[in-house]
Parts: sequence; C-alpha cells; structure tokens
Amino acid sequence: MPDTSLRLLRRLETGPRGLTDTEAAARLAEHGENTPAAAPPAPSWPRRSVRALRDPFTSVLLTLGLVSAFVASWGTAAVILALVAVSCALRAAGERRADRSLAALRGLVTGTATVLRRTGRADEPRAREVPVADLVPGDIVRLGPGDLVPADVRLLRARGLAVRQDTLTGESAPVAKQAADAPRRFAESHLCFQGSQVVSGSASAVVVATGARTRFGAAQRVSVRRGPSAFDRSVHGISWVLVRFMLLTPPLVLMASAAVHGRVLQTLPFAVAVAVGLTPEMLPVIVTTCLARGASRLADAHRIVVRRLPALHDLGAVDVLCLDKTGTLTQDRPVLAAALGPDGRDDPEVLRRAAVAAWWGLTLSELPAPDALDEALLTAAGPVGEEYEGVAALPFDPAHRLASAVVMGALGRHVLITKGAAEAVLERCELSDAERDRLLGLAARQAESGLRVLAVATADLPARTRPYRAEDARGLTFRGLLTFRDDLAPGAADALRTLTGLGVEVRVLTGDHPATAVRACRDLGLTVGEVRTGGAPEAAGTPGTVTVVARCTAEDKARVVAGLRAAGHTVGFLGDGVNDVPAMLAADVGVAPLGAVDVARESADVVLGEKDLGALGHAVLAGRHSSANIASYLRVTLSSNLGNVLAMLAAGLLLPFLPMLPAQVLAQNLCFDASQLAFADDRPDPEALRRPAKLRPPAFLRFLTGFGLLNAVADLATFAVLTLAPQGGNGLSDEAPFHSAWFTENLLAQALAMLLLRSGRRIAGGRPGPVGWASAALAGAGLLLPATPLGAVLGLTALPADRYLLLAAVLVPYALALVVARVRHDRRQP
Repeated sequence: MPDTSLRLLRRLETGPRGLTDTEAAARLAEHGENTPAAAPPAPSWPRRSVRALRDPFTSVLLTLGLVSAFVASWGTAAVILALVAVSCALRAAGERRADRSLAALRGLVTGTATVLRRTGRADEPRAREVPVADLVPGDIVRLGPGDLVPADVRLLRARGLAVRQDTLTGESAPVAKQAADAPRRFAESHLCFQGSQVVSGSASAVVVATGARTRFGAAQRVSVRRGPSAFDRSVHGISWVLVRFMLLTPPLVLMASAAVHGRVLQTLPFAVAVAVGLTPEMLPVIVTTCLARGASRLADAHRIVVRRLPALHDLGAVDVLCLDKTGTLTQDRPVLAAALGPDGRDDPEVLRRAAVAAWWGLTLSELPAPDALDEALLTAAGPVGEEYEGVAALPFDPAHRLASAVVMGALGRHVLITKGAAEAVLERCELSDAERDRLLGLAARQAESGLRVLAVATADLPARTRPYRAEDARGLTFRGLLTFRDDLAPGAADALRTLTGLGVEVRVLTGDHPATAVRACRDLGLTVGEVRTGGAPEAAGTPGTVTVVARCTAEDKARVVAGLRAAGHTVGFLGDGVNDVPAMLAADVGVAPLGAVDVARESADVVLGEKDLGALGHAVLAGRHSSANIASYLRVTLSSNLGNVLAMLAAGLLLPFLPMLPAQVLAQNLCFDASQLAFADDRPDPEALRRPAKLRPPAFLRFLTGFGLLNAVADLATFAVLTLAPQGGNGLSDEAPFHSAWFTENLLAQALAMLLLRSGRRIAGGRPGPVGWASAALAGAGLLLPATPLGAVLGLTALPADRYLLLAAVLVPYALALVVARVRHDRRQP
C-alpha cells in the first residue's frame, strides 16, 4: 500500500499547519542539528609531526640517530636527529598552510529556510525564516525558485516544480517534481533531497529526514579504502629496497672488520657512518621542500590549494584523468543550437514565437524566475515580446509537459503559444498520422545527436475573459522545433588538448545520456573513442581519444576508477557533486573546484580556486616539475651513495686502516646534503615534463645499480692510484693523505654526478642554474676544505699538487663514462 501524504504526516505527528515552537525544540534536541557530519578537526602540530615519521627513510634515520647516540657518537646523532626534526617540521608546516588556504577560500555561508511554525497549538501558523540547522522532521517548508532544498522532503503541494539534483545524480537537466502520492520508494518525483536547487515553480513540503540521515549526509559516510597512491608506490617501493640494504650494511662492515682486522668496537661508529652514507637522509626534506614550493606557487599564481602534499606528486604521475561532464566540460546552462521549421530547415520565426511565450510567461508569473531553457531562448532572441500585450501565462506543468502564454492578436483574437516536449506538443496539433510520425522522427534524430528538443505550436483563438487552462492547448498549429546543447565551459577545449598533449588520457564519467555526453565532447573538438554505459565492463582506451562512460551512478564511477588503478594507471578524478565523492576517494588524487559541495571539497586532495579546467593543466605541470626534481635528487644521491658504500666495504677489507674516519664520512655527507638542497629550485628539462612523472622501482633500481657500480669503480681506481703512487715525506702517517685525497675525490665525483644525472634528456646546456652553482660549491669544498683549520680538526691535510693530477686522471675518464652511460640510458627510454 503506498505511503500517502496523509499517512506520512500522521507518522511524523505533524500536519499542514506545521509544528509548534515547543515541538520543534524537543525534536531538535532529539534529532540534532540539520547539518552534515562535521569534518574531523585539523591535527595538532605534534600529531602532524609524528605522522611524518611514517616515511620509511625518516623512521630509519631516527633509528640510526638513536644508535649513534647509544655508541656515544654525539656529532653523528645530533646531525641525523636535526635532519629528522627539519623534515617533520617542513611537512607539518606545508599541510597546515594548505588547510589555512582552503579555509580562506571556502567562504561558507549560513543558509536559512522558510518554515511554518506556530507559537501554540491554537495559534495560526506563520511563515518564518529559520536557520537550516534548526529544521527538524515534521517541519512544513516552502520552496521557491533559487532555493536550496534544506533537507529531504516529501512534497505536499507543487506547482510547476523542477529541481536540479546533479550534485546527487549527475543529471544535467532539471527534474520535474510533483506532489502525487507515489508507491515507489526510489525515483521519486514526489521527493526532493537536500542539496538540490529549485529551478522553477513553487511547493510546500514536509521534512522527512535531516542531518546525517539525508541522502546528502549518507553520501558523506561512503567508506572507500584508497590503496597506496602513486607517491607511495614509487618512493616507498624504492625506499624499502634501500632500507633493507642499508640495515644489512653495519653488520657486514662489523663482520668483515672482525674477520680481517679483529677491531669490532673501533669499527662500530664507522659502520653507523657508512649506513648513514647510504641513506638519502635529505629525501624527506627535499621531497617536502619540492612539493611545498610547488604547492605555494600554485596557490599564489592560480589559487589552487594542495591539501595533501604528496598529491602534487600524484598529479604529476596521472596518466588517466576521469571527470564529470556537467560543470566541468559544460556550464550549468543550455544554449540554443538551432531553430527548425516543420521542414527541418532553419526558421528564425520559431525562435521568436517561443521567446515571446517565455517573455510573457516570466512577466505574468506569480514567481518571476525563468527556467534554464527560457533563459537560453531570451538570450538568443534578444529584445522580444514587448510588442505584444500579454493576456495570460500557464507555467510549465510536469503532468502535461507544456508551458503556454497567451497574447493579444488581431482585433478580437488571442494567440496561444505553447512550447514543451515534442511528443506532448505534437499530440495536441492538428496533423495527419503520417505527418505526426515524420515530425516525431525529426525530433528523435535531434535528440539522438545529443540535443535537447523543444517543440513550438500556436493557436488563434477568439478573445475571452474567463481564465485559460492547460487543457485549452489543443487544435494547435505546429510551428517547429528548437534544439539546445550544453553551454561549453570557457577554455575546456584548450585545457583538454593540453592534457592529452601531456600524455594524459581523458575519460568522461557522467550520469547523462550517452548522446548528450558525446555531443558535448564533439562540440569541444575532441575525438570520441569508446562510448559505453556505467554498468559495462572496463576496456582499454584509445590514445588520443576521449572515452565516454554515461549513465554512471556514484558506485559506477568508483568502480571505473578502481579498475583503472588495478590495471596499473595513476588516476585523477575531478568532480564537484556528492555522487563524485566515492570516485574521488578511490582515485590516486581527487580534485574539486571551490564551488563544489562541501563533502566533495573536503574529500579532495586538491582544490581549484575556480571552476577552470585549464588550472588543472598548471597543477599537472607543477606536479611533474616537483617530481622531476625529486627524481634528480634520488638518481644522483643514491647512485653516488651506493658506489661509495661498495667502495668503503672493499677498502675496509683491503686497507690496514679505516678508509675514512666517521667524522670525515659525516662531513662529506653534510657537504653533499647541503648542495642537494639546490634540487628543490632546479628547472627540469622540458622533455621531463612532457609525460607522466613516474618512478618505476625496477627501472630505477637498474639505473642506481649501473651508475652506482660506475661510481664504485672510480673510487676503487682512486684507491689504486693513491696506494701505488710514491708517498711524499711530509712527516704524516699514510692515513691522513689517503683520507684527504679520497675525501676530495668523493666530493668532486658527486659534483659531476649532480650535473650529469639530472632528470631530462639534455646532459648539459643553458645557464648553470641552482644545481650548477651548487655543484661548483661542492667541488670547491672538496678542493679547499682539507687545507683549512676545520679540515685539520677532521683529520684532513692539504694535498700536494701531484695528488690532484692523480685525481684528475681518475675523474676525467669517470666523467666521460658518465656521459656515455647516460646517453645510452636515455636512448633506451620510451
């Protein structure tokens, strides 16, 4: 048995006169405020900092710092723990800055609703404006054009009511609503949901659900487990391989030293220093600095807020972008495409007649608010309608799917102009069956091409004084068809061409009809590839084309995104509605415009200050810029560190003394780390920005192994020339000149690696830039530091001139080998 309005009112213990103030207050205490679930409070500074320790290298550095303190290597411990503190502080500051920027952009407005309330049971109800948060089940609310539906409501009365509910369902066209009792639970022409907007008409309704119990609130409770993001998969995949090797290094050094030289305790600080030498201890600082600076530039230049710093890296790695059509590719309004006469040819008179009806329908309406199609008509026709005298207006009736206006015609005559759905208008026209079928076919072909169709007909009637009704629209003369398309978003076509040119495949996921979505894509000049519905199985996209997935529910969108990620893609999702939230949470990076509903904006990793798809292209390039600099740092530091560690392990077995003192290892690492901060300001080669930025662990580890071994060969060659070369009699032991020469060779070799192993295909060229100057400073430190008082404190000594010639004999072939190996490596890249 259907749940009629009367039964519902009885169950809610209310009536058409509304609740009393006492009843409303009691229900507010029972049900709580009519607000969606509040966003969790922002984490505190200590919690943000502790959360940064989840980075694997940061955790290992903390462990090594504590071990260094345990063995009383206080200098090593202080440096390592300082790096950990700086990394945590930078990451926490970046996240807090993003939260503050979002709060500054948000500009939330407290809404009100018109509700019938009574002071006491015997009093007459009065319409009041109350905060939306104070609504309770059983309240009687009134809705008019432009109102946001404040809660889930059941219509009691409605007149020409149409609402936009695209934030919930993705439908771009307004949906007609009516107060008829409906037996179905869903679909629900008699229900309006929180977050919808009244486009036209008026209604009174009873509130049936508030707060978290609304459809809008339920969407915020969607539980989607996002797997590891592109950032996690790339950096952490590489990190844990190196972490395992790094944790094995101290035991290997100690066992080798014990087996060969029998000096375990003396070697322990050196073993810890070697492990630190392998660790890219600046990785958390470099990553956070690169991402924070990229996020800051986006916020300042394009009003784009990156709420989660790793999301900027994920944007740079995106190779598939999924987005909704309405509000992204198109604006939330239609525009006139064509005015066709009965013969299917252009006929401007059809537009003029329809615009006259729209003008007088607006002028004579009790609630003067044009719907979207009337606005499009009046915009296309220009000034029209005032040359007539209006008689009556019959607003859009969802039951008849018509709207009419009556104007004065010839003496003693009225002209009725009707516009509406083609089927509804044609069945009221005086036409033969064959002609009606032909015109229905014409309208169907226009609809199949993705256009919305409106039919126009007129009737010449005797003037009368009694009111006109919708039933008077009969015996009409068919005048033609009007077709409408979605108004394209400014810059959307250029933005999508930019994204596809950057190697990003675009997929349009929409709740609209497939033809409507395809039409919008083609109007934007895009090449449409696969077209399917949301329930169809996933298929591979065609490069250079746009895939359209229509009739998508929220679950369909999330399923498509999850399927793409399972296939190995890095997926971004741009959406602004409640129905987009599950897909945003399932993607590697979720993006929302500032005008999105609150739940979508709070679920997003990146918030665009304006609904401008072009801004997303800037964000992708900024992500690739930051990722390229991070990749440069990793390539240089890990290959150099790996080579040094391998050389130290070999030297520890071959030399009768430690190849380098722990303090010298620490000083060398500090010089190298300080120079590597320049990578945060580097300008990558444009070639590195033309494709998604991905660190693939297998390929990356092959790179590190190859260039690390090359570096180790250079170090071992240095050992050989220093050992075999005749020693000068300077009164020093053999250890100090050896340590000094290897210290200098290491820093010079690392300076060469910084210049030659950066991201991008060009090995050198152009101005030096930050990395060039930092490399020069690093080389200067290697050449000058041993001769300074600080060098003496570290156990270093000035080198004779012939030692520099020996180092040059090693480093020049090493530089040539780096160039050759780099060229061969780049040629093998796609």
